[in-house]
Amino acid sequence: MTNQPEIYFLGSGPIAVPILKAVAAAPGLRLVGVGTQLDRPAGRNRKPTPTPVGAAAQELGLNPDKVPNVNDPAFLASLRARNPAIVLVVSFGQILRAELLALPRVACVNIHASLLPRYRGASPVTQCILNRDAETGVCFMAMERGLDTGGVYSSLRVPLDHREYCDALEVKLGLIAAKVAPGTLWAIASGDLLPVPQDDTEATVCTKIKKADGKINWTKSSYDIEAMVRAYYPWPGAFCTMLTTRGESTITLTRVICRRDLGGTPGSVLQADKYALIIACGSGAIEVVELAPPGRRAMSAVAFLNGLRGEKPVILP
Repeated sequence: MTNQPEIYFLGSGPIAVPILKAVAAAPGLRLVGVGTQLDRPAGRNRKPTPTPVGAAAQELGLNPDKVPNVNDPAFLASLRARNPAIVLVVSFGQILRAELLALPRVACVNIHASLLPRYRGASPVTQCILNRDAETGVCFMAMERGLDTGGVYSSLRVPLDHREYCDALEVKLGLIAAKVAPGTLWAIASGDLLPVPQDDTEATVCTKIKKADGKINWTKSSYDIEAMVRAYYPWPGAFCTMLTTRGESTITLTRVICRRDLGGTPGSVLQADKYALIIACGSGAIEVVELAPPGRRAMSAVAFLNGLRGEKPVILP
């Protein structure tokens, strides 16, 4: 190993940004390239927009590779010419096949936002909030052909207080991983840190989130629905269909608090006035503090109700 192991960084999502910055600034590592997903349309004008990693790389004065297919022979040839000791993968969004997994001199290393083997798969941050876990964390994992099945080099545990929103927790985990990433990667490259096999009998898997996952089932408990609001923020949001004399509309709840059981059929509006919007759940009730009508920014529930001029909305199944 050289004194500065060569790192090629593959990432796209916001959790990867602080890790990229830490690796780029680390005197003990040599960043030989950055790869990310293609620019995608965003905003009202659908203007092509770089991924968070792509934007961060440009800010750092790097020229990121925008990779339509990470397993394409042309990209693999380009990567092979850089001769990386480690390919570091963080929230990249493409599956690495066998040829790429075997390409770096030491390993392909993934930074995964859970305490493996718990929450293998695409949505570990969302899942830990949905399940109201007491803790989560990040793992440095040796990549292999299975879904997050590789041995774990090291992990960091992070306590949860059940107030976390998915986007903020993802950023927090990225910052925590960034603090230790340079030292951990150096130890992996030098052979001082070896992967420990996972216990497959304790594995759980979480799938890619779909828009429909955010639809609220009011027969669930108030605690489950409150967790949904935080877990699915900002996308797809925890939403319901609300009926008023103006018609039906999809309302996204952005902040709620649990209330004691006030009775009522799940999904019935128990209170809707200048003081509060309260909706019955399977057990307990939630008070909607903030919501987002279609196409508009989040507003207080009271302001929304004031716009209805005393009308009591109805939640549709």
